[in-house]
Amino acid sequence: MLMAGSSTAANRADSRRDTLWIAALLALTVAVCLQRPLLPIDETRYAAVAWEMWTRGDFLVPHLNGEPYHHKPPLLFWLIHAGWSVFGVNAWWPRLISPLFAAGTLALTVVLGRQLWPERPAVARIAPFILVASLLFVYFASALMFDTMMSFFVALGFVGIAKAWRDMGKDGGRGSGGAAGFGLLLLGMGGALYSKGPVALVHLLPAALLAPWWMREQRPRWGRWYAGVLMALLGGAALILAWAVPAGIAGGPDFQRAIFWGQSAGRMVKSFSHQAPWWFYFAWMPLGLVPWLLWPRWWGGVRHALWQESGSRLVLLGMLFALLFFSVISGKRPHYLLPEFALFALFCARALVDRPGTRWSLVAPALMLAAAGTAAIVAAPRLAARLAGLDEASALYAGGALAVVCGAALLAFKPGDALADVRRVATAALIAVCGLMVSFEVAMREPYDIDVVAGRLAQYEREGRPLAVEGNYHGTWTFAGRLRQPLAELGDHQVAAWLAEHPEGRVLFIYRQASEIPAGLSVQYSRRYRGAWLAILGAPGSAPAKP
Repeated sequence: MLMAGSSTAANRADSRRDTLWIAALLALTVAVCLQRPLLPIDETRYAAVAWEMWTRGDFLVPHLNGEPYHHKPPLLFWLIHAGWSVFGVNAWWPRLISPLFAAGTLALTVVLGRQLWPERPAVARIAPFILVASLLFVYFASALMFDTMMSFFVALGFVGIAKAWRDMGKDGGRGSGGAAGFGLLLLGMGGALYSKGPVALVHLLPAALLAPWWMREQRPRWGRWYAGVLMALLGGAALILAWAVPAGIAGGPDFQRAIFWGQSAGRMVKSFSHQAPWWFYFAWMPLGLVPWLLWPRWWGGVRHALWQESGSRLVLLGMLFALLFFSVISGKRPHYLLPEFALFALFCARALVDRPGTRWSLVAPALMLAAAGTAAIVAAPRLAARLAGLDEASALYAGGALAVVCGAALLAFKPGDALADVRRVATAALIAVCGLMVSFEVAMREPYDIDVVAGRLAQYEREGRPLAVEGNYHGTWTFAGRLRQPLAELGDHQVAAWLAEHPEGRVLFIYRQASEIPAGLSVQYSRRYRGAWLAILGAPGSAPAKP
């Protein structure tokens, strides 16, 4: 009894240590990423939508630039508003939402690992280290976007599926439980629908509907199982319809069609944005899952017995179905598969847990980190030429050198068991990635920092000047400038005519060559902007405003 108690206490101490270690890694990532500004176009657009809803006092229908915004459900915007109502309007609270959901996703990954492999507790300890150090997860853990929030709710749904399976499969399949598990699946579906819309079902429904394929033991009564799945689906649908129906009525017919059909169908058949070939994700995956996907150690652990386990089949089904589905549809972006990263982490951890290390176990991840650092060093001169200044891009040399050092440091360790090696690789990878992110932020800050232009627009608005932009406006400067009026959108060759009608107005104009600026107009201000230049134009003869 004394020995058992000592063992339990030691396990708890180890678990606490792992939790603190993962928390430190996540905190490092967040601290680094919070130093950069919100990036156009996506992050600034979502901040603008939240700000416009706030200023309008309309929390039912999202708006952007005065028009209903139907591209995303409102949960992210509501969470931003919740923080603003407590702390006041600020730029830091929206940046903390994704990290909080990232922490929750890591915790749910541990829970799911314990449910699927209760006889192998090391799986649940290894998986969060793999997830927290995956490159794509690292970036989106601090990005003002919807994908980390979506990952949390998908993980919650999988926890619900696993719990319902375990509860209903008791007593040779005669167990009458499952209500709690299906309740979690309901919340996972509802939250995922509120995060990114109907695409949430792609991540969760196949695992629930194809349960007879992945369940190898503790099989429930299928009538009860599918009744539970149906109730969870209907409950999740009821949650999203509680917003979508009144929002569709208030937003008008076009908004109604978009949120109920247009957005999902448009992305699947012939995407209105982000079209890519079918092999897009296969090309991106090695980069998104650096340093894990190409690590031979876990590939060597994928044996025949692994395919016979229910847990392995469940996470494999979730990964492959999503990969095939998103490869077939028209619209593609790397982060669409972010919810499956937790499943990959679990599958990888399961393959590693019984795989002994060798003297070469850490060589592959060390070489990957060194290669990433070398690539940054090689790219620095080309980026410097693009930015027309070596001083800014020279930060990449430091970031690249740090990545090389992290790779070399891995080789200084003697390979150990799976958990110890994963901890080392995760720590080295996080430090290397954070160093590279800092170096890119330093190099790219000027062309991506929107605060100066936003300040000028805010000044013009206070002066009562009309404001316009050539082309489509994505709300890039709306939140940073706390603008309260939408910018007029001008088509090609309309700038001069608009300024003739509004001589006190100002126009944002993005160009690559100075010859593109309409002749005769006054350039009030200009600066580099992303891969081009941005100018604020005034009517002929108007004096430039004081900075």
